[in-house]
Amino acid sequence: MSVDKHRDAPSTRQIHHDYVAPAGFGAVAPGVFRASTVLFESVQAQRTANWVDKSAYTYGLHGTPTSFTLEARLATLEGGTHAILVPSGLAAIALVDQALLSGGDTVLIPDNAYFPNKNVAAHELARWGIAHRFYDPMDAGSLRAALGDDVKLVWIEPPGSVTLEFPDLRGLVRTVRAHAPQAVVGLDNTWGSGIAFDAFDLDPDAEPALGADLTVHALTKYPSGGADLMMGSVVTRSQSLYERIALTHSRLGLGVGPNDVELVLRGLPTIALRYAAQDAASRRIARWALGRREIVRVLHPATPGSPGHEHWAAQCRAAAGLVTLEFDPAIAPERVDRFVDGLRLFGIGWSWAGPMSLAVPYRPGSGRVGSGYRGTMVRLSIGLEDVDDLIRDLEAGLATLAVR
Repeated sequence: MSVDKHRDAPSTRQIHHDYVAPAGFGAVAPGVFRASTVLFESVQAQRTANWVDKSAYTYGLHGTPTSFTLEARLATLEGGTHAILVPSGLAAIALVDQALLSGGDTVLIPDNAYFPNKNVAAHELARWGIAHRFYDPMDAGSLRAALGDDVKLVWIEPPGSVTLEFPDLRGLVRTVRAHAPQAVVGLDNTWGSGIAFDAFDLDPDAEPALGADLTVHALTKYPSGGADLMMGSVVTRSQSLYERIALTHSRLGLGVGPNDVELVLRGLPTIALRYAAQDAASRRIARWALGRREIVRVLHPATPGSPGHEHWAAQCRAAAGLVTLEFDPAIAPERVDRFVDGLRLFGIGWSWAGPMSLAVPYRPGSGRVGSGYRGTMVRLSIGLEDVDDLIRDLEAGLATLAVR
């Protein structure tokens, strides 16, 4: 398209300018492409372009070089071959549910799962005629009893959302494969983040490979690392699953903003360093907490005595920076709330894996805490502060809570 400098108005000349920057520019950070409209060289090119296989661009909602780059890097991070971006981790769960389930199907969810996953099943899926059942992820027999021909999707979440029990991932997947081969195994990999374990290859000696069929990931957490954006992903090795989910994604119009994609791309090169730092700090805090009489249970998969520690030790090489403390039941919940209010370095807020440490209290029987826990719980997300400063802050808070 050419511009007639003598006939066209200034605004037209700006929109239809002839200049094209030379090719060959290279930089550490990928370029950021912002687009709703994607231009084609011809009508034929427009009609034949295919965004599903990422061989061409068709519309901003279906991807740009920036989002395709992030999807490729996320697939590599988690050991998959295809990735899809969505506006949040919860959107990733809901997208998988909608893409794979129909009226009359059943989805299985761990009873200690991320609470919004349960809410989606109890409300939206139930209205669409899709049933759900819960199972105890620490008991393969419980999963076996819940399986049936109606089960088309099984969610696995290592570890539990608040109580951090770590399941036998290999045993759960083997149970599904043996008793419900028609079911897709979806694994929430937010805690593992592609670093703690290989979601698609849980047993290197297994043939064929033993692992999840797909993962969902709240990129809001470790891939971002900044506590400043919302995004999620679905990753799979299966071409057929990818196409089913990608087409549902397109029909639902689940786009993400290029500036947020840019921030995740900026965070990925340091994800392993941040994960390792918060892993080391959380282990120190867990060891410290074991010696406090105000705390009756320390929940952290890498800590001996935490539920499922033996499974974590057999399957993982790292642990995310989450520690949950169960307080002595003699300490009233209101006093634990005041303990959290009084912390100087721990913010009070949802999410985790950002630079600032966070603390959130949970009451027994709140819906997010399963049976078997009697004391008030405080989930700590350990950030990037100096761990000695964090321990001093916690010690100062606990000094006001001596058991009487």
